[in-house]
Amino acid sequence: MSEIEQKIAEFLLQIKAIKLEPKNPFTWASGLKSPIYCDNRITLSYPTTRTYIRQKFSEVIHEEFGSIDMISGVATAGIPQGVLVAQDLGVPFTYVRSSAKDHGRQNLIEGEVVDGQRVVVIEDLISTGKSSLKAVQALRDAGCNVVGLVSIFTYNLPIAEENFKEAKCRLISLSNYETLIKYAFENQFINESELALLEEWRLNPEEWSNKHQ
Repeated sequence: MSEIEQKIAEFLLQIKAIKLEPKNPFTWASGLKSPIYCDNRITLSYPTTRTYIRQKFSEVIHEEFGSIDMISGVATAGIPQGVLVAQDLGVPFTYVRSSAKDHGRQNLIEGEVVDGQRVVVIEDLISTGKSSLKAVQALRDAGCNVVGLVSIFTYNLPIAEENFKEAKCRLISLSNYETLIKYAFENQFINESELALLEEWRLNPEEWSNKHQ
């Protein structure tokens, strides 16, 4: 694991933005049972964590994508993170709604978009990637050149990898599921049997969920 991946994992566990309960699973909005719950909005309440994430986002974008014209956040959790990064890089910011407004100008993208802009999309969390890629497609439809998407954390689900590959969108995450559970085990957040349950979940979340109803 890289230093950045490990440090992000440490922060997320320490401030309880990520909670691991493999023997008492959470229920996601989809109805699936999961041994992990992630709420990266909590990072905004911790200045040290918030600053580290902003700095690493900016560094990764500069190193991997070079000069860009705009940062765009995915509503809602990607908006504050995206604003911080756009301010750091000194570039314009927009955000993409989950659906177009039903009044006024009926915007799906909020902010000024210029045809041909090189854009990096900011997201807080990647599960299947569907909602994130919906935002990517909205920006492409508006004439943007989306060069990639950067997130704080990814569950590393195989379906997400497939979805991003199919969409031809590069995905970079500051930390990931494998790093997190390895760090959690090595630092006694979880025991060996819990680690096994967490490893099993990532390979097939639906099957795991069905077994733990």
